[in-house]
Amino acid sequence: MNSALTSTPAAFTLSAMNQQEQNQRGDQGADSERQSPQRVAGLLSEGGPLRRFFRLGQNGTTIGREVIAGLTTFTTMAYIVVVNPAILKAAGIPAEPSMMATILASVFGCLLMAFYANRPFAIAPYMGENAFIAFTVCGVLGYKWQTALAALFFAGIIFIILTLLRLRTWLVESIPASLRYSFAVGIGLFLTFIGLNETGIVVLGVPGAPVHAGALTSRAVLVAIFGFILTAILIIRKVRASILLGVVITTFVAYAAGVAKAPHAFVSMPPSIRPILMQLDLRGALTWGAFPIVLTIFVMAFVDTMGTLIGLSARAGFLDASGNLPEIEKPMLVDALTTTIAPILGTSTSGAFIESATGIEAGGRTGLSTLVVAICFALSAFFSPFVAAIPAQAYGPALIVVGLFMLSPIRNINFEDYSESVPAFAVVALMSFTYNIAIGITAGFALYPLCKVVAGRTREIRSGLWLLAAISLLFFVLYPYR
Repeated sequence: MNSALTSTPAAFTLSAMNQQEQNQRGDQGADSERQSPQRVAGLLSEGGPLRRFFRLGQNGTTIGREVIAGLTTFTTMAYIVVVNPAILKAAGIPAEPSMMATILASVFGCLLMAFYANRPFAIAPYMGENAFIAFTVCGVLGYKWQTALAALFFAGIIFIILTLLRLRTWLVESIPASLRYSFAVGIGLFLTFIGLNETGIVVLGVPGAPVHAGALTSRAVLVAIFGFILTAILIIRKVRASILLGVVITTFVAYAAGVAKAPHAFVSMPPSIRPILMQLDLRGALTWGAFPIVLTIFVMAFVDTMGTLIGLSARAGFLDASGNLPEIEKPMLVDALTTTIAPILGTSTSGAFIESATGIEAGGRTGLSTLVVAICFALSAFFSPFVAAIPAQAYGPALIVVGLFMLSPIRNINFEDYSESVPAFAVVALMSFTYNIAIGITAGFALYPLCKVVAGRTREIRSGLWLLAAISLLFFVLYPYR
């Protein structure tokens, strides 16, 4: 009895202690649940690590603004996921692995730009360089795509070395503005011609008349014309992602018109990159015949990068009083590393995209917006069946429109000064009419010093340009004319 009485308070006490412990654990769980959103809020707060790492306060921006900027940039450049594989398919690179390589190169470059350089400059395979690989190196010169990618790889290694030695900036700054503008214009017309030819609007003719109009009343050509007009309307109305929308809508019109065959599925797991991963013909690229290819890729890429970085930085207010971008070596090193990784993955030269200007217009000022672009690119990997089934009638108009965009710098060329306009004109004309970007660029480098010497204005030629002119003459000597 007494033992029972004595044990009852003990049992009650033990039960009370257990209940208290359970209540405490419950309170701790509730506190933990309440703290979870608090932790997230801490990350996003003014003093949160996310804001501190990307220095949002110093750059006068917010997380919300950066996210919107990243989404805006992605929607304007997402077409590269579709168009780049379509162009490289002409070189023999299969579309689905090529799409995956495009995405992986973009994700790699954007992450590196976000966390190392902290700039709102999105990275993806360049338009122009991809056409050079597909239509000039592989199409005209007859090289294998594995050899072309190896040449890209060696150009990337040269980029890294020159960037680390800070010689890359010296070379780019030696190129006069008129030539830089002419490069963009020439590549724009080159892409336009590719788009016209791929869609059948313009077809090859005979020796006396090299090109002529295609069958403009055929169903395939009418679909392509519809795609161009639709994309133009979307651009005029300032619809975001107008190029991507134009490609997608025209693709479905092509399916409905019987011009192209629809895929069996539109969404799937990301395709394997194995067929094109690390397929570099290093030995084939280490020949004198391949030297002009490496040289051309090198020139095109460093001109593109410098022009894009300076243009975007000027719009974002990043330039200093002397018109230079502080710590420019960081985004240039990102570009060099991505250019080196891209051919290993199986795609063409990658670098800062001019479409990043749309994100900057939306308020993007840091690498956080570029991180958002990287995430969007990663998610796009699940649409490979659809990408592989996009016909030329859909992506061809996109090439024509991109060519239109690239014509705008022509207004900055001084056509009254013939020592400037003659080399610039040679660049544009030879790129377009020889179907070869390399010929145009190197002709400009060779002609510019000659025109200045004849005009008695040798002092306007920078030392780096003399070096580029000598390399260009060597290019014409070693070029594999076929």
